Amino acid sequence: MAAYNKADLERRMAGAVEALNSDLQGLRTGRASINLLDPVTVEVYGANMPLNTIATVSVPEPRMLSVQVWDKSNVGPADKAIRSAGLGLNPIVDGQTLRLPIPDLTEERRKELAKLAGKYAEAARIAVRNVRRDGNDSLKADEKKGVISEDERKRLETEVQKLTDATVAELDAAALAKEKEILGK
Repeated sequence: MAAYNKADLERRMAGAVEALNSDLQGLRTGRASINLLDPVTVEVYGANMPLNTIATVSVPEPRMLSVQVWDKSNVGPADKAIRSAGLGLNPIVDGQTLRLPIPDLTEERRKELAKLAGKYAEAARIAVRNVRRDGNDSLKADEKKGVISEDERKRLETEVQKLTDATVAELDAAALAKEKEILGK
């Protein structure tokens, strides 16, 4: 049985694009949005969990986020995770509620957000390259088993590379568009 599955590679690469778009939606330019905290993971109960699994995130005001932590013992880890997420947010602890004022978009803040968008894009590109590596490895395994010939492997590797290039171009376009939006260009 052949290990190479083109549909699976396409699905996984499309997943990387979706993940990047989701992360980029969280980068808001001056307005509070619950998506802003999507990339935040909190270390609780011996595991890393998304913030929205241990708390309710709401937008009480246009420039304020409110995070209502369900378990009092998770307030400290949630506070720490938000501060260390690189979003430039400093929570104000009020009992089991964390209030997050959204800072004004200064030029420095815009550059920070653009840099964060670049980090998200690079992580997505790495994910796509890992999918490409997995595809090429399965092609080599298929060739070794005698399922495909060397010529067929090379042809399919070229196909995988074209898919990778197209996906990376899509990622780059999404990141560039978000950077332009953030920087106001």
